[in-house]
Amino acid sequence: MALIVHKYGGTSVGNAERIRNVARRIAKWSRAGHQIVVVVSAMSGETNRLIALAKEVQPNPDPRELDVVASTGEQVTIGLLAMALKELGLKAKSYTGPQVHVLTDSAFTKARIVDIDEKKIRADLAVGTVVVVAGFQGADEHGNITTLGRGGSDTSAVALAAALKADECLIYTDVDGVYTTDPRIVPEARRLNTVTFEEMLEMASLGSKVLQIRSVEFAGKYKVKLRVLSSLTDADLPLAQEANSGTLITFEEDTQMEKAVISGIAFSRDEAKITLTRVPDRPGIAYKILGAIADANIDVDMIVQNISVEGTTDFSFTVHRNEYQKAMDVLESTVKGLIGAKQIVGDPKICKVSIVGIGMRSHVGVASLMFRTLSEEGINIQMISTSEIKTSVVVEDKYMELAVRALHKAFGLEQVPA
Repeated sequence: MALIVHKYGGTSVGNAERIRNVARRIAKWSRAGHQIVVVVSAMSGETNRLIALAKEVQPNPDPRELDVVASTGEQVTIGLLAMALKELGLKAKSYTGPQVHVLTDSAFTKARIVDIDEKKIRADLAVGTVVVVAGFQGADEHGNITTLGRGGSDTSAVALAAALKADECLIYTDVDGVYTTDPRIVPEARRLNTVTFEEMLEMASLGSKVLQIRSVEFAGKYKVKLRVLSSLTDADLPLAQEANSGTLITFEEDTQMEKAVISGIAFSRDEAKITLTRVPDRPGIAYKILGAIADANIDVDMIVQNISVEGTTDFSFTVHRNEYQKAMDVLESTVKGLIGAKQIVGDPKICKVSIVGIGMRSHVGVASLMFRTLSEEGINIQMISTSEIKTSVVVEDKYMELAVRALHKAFGLEQVPA
């Protein structure tokens, strides 16, 4: 008997029929003798509806109250799923994040998990109850409801799996695993049987929507065995077949990895670039710029500083497109005059395209092939960022799909590695 955490996203529980199908799938695992904890998202589109409703009342919603509103979507789902499980004759009990003591910090709308008290869940599991927990949410030390940011249900599931020392965490979604890139852009994209935590972490951070980045961080840190698989398959699929489907996310040393130099191509349209021109080239300037951005709770991604010319330089960085205007306002109001920058130039019409693979550590010429491929397609590179296992470029967003298709072909990702 194993302790398994299941996580189901919004499309998996998008209506009553899909919730009943999820219940049948869970019942199959439970009746096979496994202890099951289920983490669910709000029904598809519900969180967007709740946030839009909040903005109708207050154009810039108070973060604390927005979390109160946004967290209710998952509460509906857990209740409905617990009912569906009981209809199938199973013992089931639903809990909100605060009810199972998911303790977070107080960063409303972007809270981070501090601790989980798993005693209540273990007590229920011990008597054969399927425990259904609302993802995406918790409470701070003052009892305020908090949410973990978009996609936070993945993080909830992996954090619970870590706290419970679960044998495996299964992330059920509307795709059947992790692909070399988005099949909607490249029909020849191939599903990966295995991918390392390092590669998945890079792909998640670079725009892959399969898993939320913090969930991969948790899984890697606490060595949670993670598998991505589809909830849209037949709920009565034999358990042994289902348990080995999808993509296994694991450590490089745990398995014989596919011998590809590049595992996948990630991309993100949700990017914006900001440049401060003629910035004084002296110690502390980068801190004054990015310190103000950090104080506004805005995440920065790529950073480039040009060579100094006559004592000044240009300083560029990227942010999420949703935070572009907020970042511009912060810079105009507090930074520009303080540091003496000539002007602040913004461009919200960029995208990021990245190649990812642990094989880059031991192969030369990978980045040059990427740059040559983009050059042959007439795509200008605006910014470059690298690590041991990835190379990212910023290009105009109108070239994103062309870049992804060209790179996928150039690196032969449609072919199964020998």
